[in-house]
Amino acid sequence: MQNDSDRFFVLTGGPGSGKTTLIEALRKAAFATSPEAGRGIIRGQMAIGGPALPWNDPALFSELMLSWELRSYEAALEKKGPVFFDRGVPDTLGYLRLIGLPVPAHLRNAAERFRYARRVFIAPPWPAIFGQDSERKQTLDEAERTYHALAEIYVELGYELVPLPLAPVETRLRFVLG
Repeated sequence: MQNDSDRFFVLTGGPGSGKTTLIEALRKAAFATSPEAGRGIIRGQMAIGGPALPWNDPALFSELMLSWELRSYEAALEKKGPVFFDRGVPDTLGYLRLIGLPVPAHLRNAAERFRYARRVFIAPPWPAIFGQDSERKQTLDEAERTYHALAEIYVELGYELVPLPLAPVETRLRFVLG
Protein backbone atom coordinates (compact mmCIF):
# COMPACT_ATOMS: atom_id res chain seq x y z
CA MET A 1 0.00 0.00 0.00
CA GLN A 2 1.27 3.46 -0.91
CA ASN A 3 2.07 5.95 1.84
CA ASP A 4 0.00 9.10 1.68
CA SER A 5 3.22 11.10 1.83
CA ASP A 6 4.18 9.68 -1.58
CA ARG A 7 1.26 11.57 -3.14
CA PHE A 8 1.68 14.82 -1.20
CA PHE A 9 3.80 17.26 -3.21
CA VAL A 10 5.13 20.50 -1.74
CA LEU A 11 5.86 23.65 -3.72
CA THR A 12 8.04 25.95 -1.66
CA GLY A 13 10.36 28.92 -2.11
CA GLY A 14 10.59 32.56 -1.19
CA PRO A 15 7.72 34.99 -1.57
CA GLY A 16 7.01 36.34 -5.02
CA SER A 17 8.51 33.40 -6.91
CA GLY A 18 5.33 32.16 -8.60
CA LYS A 19 4.36 29.29 -6.29
CA THR A 20 0.76 30.31 -5.75
CA THR A 21 0.24 30.95 -9.47
CA LEU A 22 1.46 27.42 -10.16
CA ILE A 23 -0.78 25.96 -7.41
CA GLU A 24 -3.74 27.75 -9.00
CA ALA A 25 -2.83 26.26 -12.41
CA LEU A 26 -2.70 22.80 -10.84
CA ARG A 27 -6.11 23.38 -9.25
CA LYS A 28 -7.54 24.47 -12.61
CA ALA A 29 -6.10 21.27 -14.11
CA ALA A 30 -8.31 19.35 -11.62
CA PHE A 31 -5.60 18.42 -9.11
CA ALA A 32 -6.24 18.64 -5.39
CA THR A 33 -4.38 21.56 -3.85
CA SER A 34 -3.84 23.13 -0.45
CA PRO A 35 -3.54 26.92 -0.13
CA GLU A 36 -0.66 28.79 1.49
CA ALA A 37 -0.95 29.32 5.24
CA GLY A 38 0.80 32.69 5.43
CA ARG A 39 -1.51 34.69 3.21
CA GLY A 40 -4.62 33.10 4.69
CA ILE A 41 -3.51 33.86 8.23
CA ILE A 42 -2.51 37.42 7.37
CA ARG A 43 -5.88 38.07 5.69
CA GLY A 44 -7.79 36.64 8.63
CA GLN A 45 -5.77 38.47 11.26
CA MET A 46 -6.02 41.77 9.38
CA ALA A 47 -9.79 41.33 9.03
CA ILE A 48 -10.27 40.91 12.78
CA GLY A 49 -7.46 43.16 14.02
CA GLY A 50 -5.69 40.08 15.38
CA PRO A 51 -2.20 40.00 16.85
CA ALA A 52 -0.80 37.02 14.89
CA LEU A 53 0.82 39.00 12.08
CA PRO A 54 4.43 38.32 11.12
CA TRP A 55 5.36 41.95 11.70
CA ASN A 56 3.63 42.05 15.14
CA ASP A 57 4.11 38.64 16.75
CA PRO A 58 6.15 36.26 14.57
CA ALA A 59 6.11 33.47 17.18
CA LEU A 60 2.30 33.48 17.34
CA PHE A 61 2.15 33.75 13.54
CA SER A 62 4.36 30.64 13.27
CA GLU A 63 2.08 28.69 15.63
CA LEU A 64 -0.92 29.56 13.46
CA MET A 65 1.05 28.52 10.36
CA LEU A 66 1.81 25.17 11.97
CA SER A 67 -1.83 24.68 12.90
CA TRP A 68 -2.92 25.57 9.35
CA GLU A 69 -0.41 23.14 7.80
CA LEU A 70 -1.44 20.29 10.11
CA ARG A 71 -5.09 20.86 9.25
CA SER A 72 -4.24 20.98 5.53
CA TYR A 73 -2.36 17.71 5.84
CA GLU A 74 -5.24 16.03 7.63
CA ALA A 75 -7.70 17.31 5.00
CA ALA A 76 -5.46 15.97 2.23
CA LEU A 77 -5.69 12.48 3.70
CA GLU A 78 -9.36 12.48 2.66
CA LYS A 79 -8.54 13.31 -0.96
CA LYS A 80 -7.74 10.79 -3.66
CA GLY A 81 -4.69 11.01 -5.91
CA PRO A 82 -1.90 13.58 -5.79
CA VAL A 83 -2.24 16.68 -3.62
CA PHE A 84 -0.13 19.79 -4.20
CA PHE A 85 0.64 21.96 -1.17
CA ASP A 86 1.53 25.65 -1.35
CA ARG A 87 4.23 25.22 1.32
CA GLY A 88 4.38 22.56 4.04
CA VAL A 89 5.14 22.07 7.72
CA PRO A 90 8.93 22.48 7.18
CA ASP A 91 8.34 26.01 5.86
CA THR A 92 7.44 27.06 9.39
CA LEU A 93 10.81 25.81 10.65
CA GLY A 94 12.53 27.71 7.86
CA TYR A 95 10.58 30.86 8.74
CA LEU A 96 11.62 30.69 12.39
CA ARG A 97 15.25 30.09 11.44
CA LEU A 98 15.13 33.01 9.01
CA ILE A 99 13.93 35.45 11.67
CA GLY A 100 16.27 34.12 14.34
CA LEU A 101 13.70 32.53 16.66
CA PRO A 102 14.28 29.09 18.18
CA VAL A 103 12.42 26.15 16.68
CA PRO A 104 10.29 24.56 19.42
CA ALA A 105 10.54 20.79 19.83
CA HIS A 106 6.86 20.30 18.94
CA LEU A 107 7.41 22.01 15.60
CA ARG A 108 10.41 19.82 14.77
CA ASN A 109 8.33 16.78 15.81
CA ALA A 110 5.56 17.88 13.43
CA ALA A 111 8.05 18.19 10.55
CA GLU A 112 9.31 14.66 11.26
CA ARG A 113 5.84 13.14 11.62
CA PHE A 114 3.93 14.88 8.81
CA ARG A 115 5.97 13.93 5.76
CA TYR A 116 5.53 14.76 2.09
CA ALA A 117 6.86 13.21 -1.10
CA ARG A 118 10.66 13.00 -1.04
CA ARG A 119 10.99 15.38 -3.98
CA VAL A 120 10.01 18.94 -3.12
CA PHE A 121 9.58 21.56 -5.83
CA ILE A 122 11.32 24.81 -4.94
CA ALA A 123 10.76 28.09 -6.75
CA PRO A 124 14.00 30.08 -6.99
CA PRO A 125 14.00 33.84 -6.50
CA TRP A 126 12.69 35.52 -9.64
CA PRO A 127 13.25 39.30 -9.58
CA ALA A 128 11.30 39.80 -12.84
CA ILE A 129 8.00 38.74 -11.22
CA PHE A 130 8.65 39.70 -7.60
CA GLY A 131 6.30 42.28 -6.13
CA GLN A 132 5.09 43.53 -2.77
CA ASP A 133 1.50 44.05 -1.64
CA SER A 134 -0.48 44.53 1.58
CA GLU A 135 0.20 40.92 2.64
CA ARG A 136 3.67 40.45 1.14
CA LYS A 137 5.82 43.12 2.74
CA GLN A 138 9.16 41.36 2.29
CA THR A 139 11.86 42.89 0.12
CA LEU A 140 13.50 40.95 -2.69
CA ASP A 141 16.53 40.47 -0.43
CA GLU A 142 14.28 38.94 2.26
CA ALA A 143 12.65 36.74 -0.38
CA GLU A 144 16.08 35.45 -1.42
CA ARG A 145 17.09 34.78 2.20
CA THR A 146 13.77 32.96 2.70
CA TYR A 147 14.51 30.76 -0.30
CA HIS A 148 17.89 29.78 1.15
CA ALA A 149 16.48 29.13 4.66
CA LEU A 150 13.75 26.90 3.19
CA ALA A 151 16.17 25.03 0.95
CA GLU A 152 18.40 24.37 3.96
CA ILE A 153 15.63 23.07 6.21
CA TYR A 154 14.10 20.78 3.58
CA VAL A 155 17.51 19.23 2.83
CA GLU A 156 18.16 18.78 6.58
CA LEU A 157 14.85 16.94 6.83
CA GLY A 158 15.88 14.54 4.05
CA TYR A 159 13.99 15.97 1.11
CA GLU A 160 15.39 16.26 -2.41
CA LEU A 161 14.92 19.71 -3.93
CA VAL A 162 13.73 20.05 -7.52
CA PRO A 163 14.18 23.67 -8.67
CA LEU A 164 11.35 25.03 -10.80
CA PRO A 165 12.42 26.68 -14.05
CA LEU A 166 12.13 30.45 -14.35
CA ALA A 167 9.48 30.09 -17.02
CA PRO A 168 5.81 30.85 -17.70
CA VAL A 169 3.27 29.01 -15.55
CA GLU A 170 2.30 26.65 -18.39
CA THR A 171 5.92 25.51 -18.69
CA ARG A 172 6.19 25.11 -14.93
CA LEU A 173 2.95 23.10 -14.90
CA ARG A 174 4.29 20.69 -17.56
CA PHE A 175 7.56 20.43 -15.61
CA VAL A 176 5.83 19.48 -12.36
CA LEU A 177 3.48 17.01 -14.03
CA GLY A 178 6.41 15.47 -15.93
